[in-house]
Amino acid sequence: MTAPDLAVLEHDETAEQEAFDALIAAEQRIEPRDWMPAAYRKTLIRQISQHGHSEIIGMQPEGNWISRAPSLKRKAILMAKVQDEAGHGLYLYSAAQTLGITRDEMTEQLIAGRAKYSSIFNYPTPTWADMGAIGWLVDGAAICNQVPLCRASYGPYGRAMVRICKEESFHQRQGFEILLTLMQGTPAQREMAQDAVNRWYWPSLMMFGPPDDQSPNSAQSTAWKIKRFSNDELRQRFVGMLVPQADVLGVTLPDPSLRWNDQTNQYDMSEIDWTEFFEILAGRGPMNAVRLQHRRNAHEDGAWVREAAAEYARKQAAKTEKDVA
Repeated sequence: MTAPDLAVLEHDETAEQEAFDALIAAEQRIEPRDWMPAAYRKTLIRQISQHGHSEIIGMQPEGNWISRAPSLKRKAILMAKVQDEAGHGLYLYSAAQTLGITRDEMTEQLIAGRAKYSSIFNYPTPTWADMGAIGWLVDGAAICNQVPLCRASYGPYGRAMVRICKEESFHQRQGFEILLTLMQGTPAQREMAQDAVNRWYWPSLMMFGPPDDQSPNSAQSTAWKIKRFSNDELRQRFVGMLVPQADVLGVTLPDPSLRWNDQTNQYDMSEIDWTEFFEILAGRGPMNAVRLQHRRNAHEDGAWVREAAAEYARKQAAKTEKDVA
């Protein structure tokens, strides 16, 4: 390429960068056919695919309880919730595909263990009360984190989040109602509910990611208006939502340092044990291996369906070609 050609290319990229920056500054959406910086595209693929993986892996802890739910009504509700999570994964994978990555690539990255997903889904669910704690705490944290994503600067992601957040709000209410029912039951049921809250509280706070000074991607994502609030801001907002809800439920949040601070206008809390968070991210959580192996097995067991669909599509294409000829 000659020097004049390089100069023209650099001028074009500068103009495209300026147009991109202007759209971001004006709170406008970036759409799939718009020019975008390579780093912006890479960040979105990482975030959206990880979000999709989290929804798909997140089906497992609750799917495990569908056959053991205490009533037909509870089974039906839980089944609907797990189906919602499958749909969320598909919405997100579709949004990621608009950035140039294929669903096959994302699936391969997940089952090979190269892609990350939310650390929260690597904890066991030994009791029915876990279904309540996951709904109230985990889905509650998801809502707090994801509602601002409805205004994400990338159009397909923001639009997918609108429907996802509406459905997540039902999931959170379902979990709250399970815990409320248990807390109005026998001493054993109340103890089971409190135990579940004790186990899921701190992991749910970790869902927002590490502290802002330890988060390598947060500042840039905020500058690009993919994110709207920092990890610590969202975490504080979530705790502020939980405290009055915990009072209604009658459960105790397992943080002895939790108290309102009149000077900062927010709750003080204990330090989070981030060692546990990073251990799970590194693949050494209590259920990491089980979750991934289950996903691999499901992918392999479904190979015949994919093959049948591909063969059907091939025959239909051949038939259409023959009819046209």
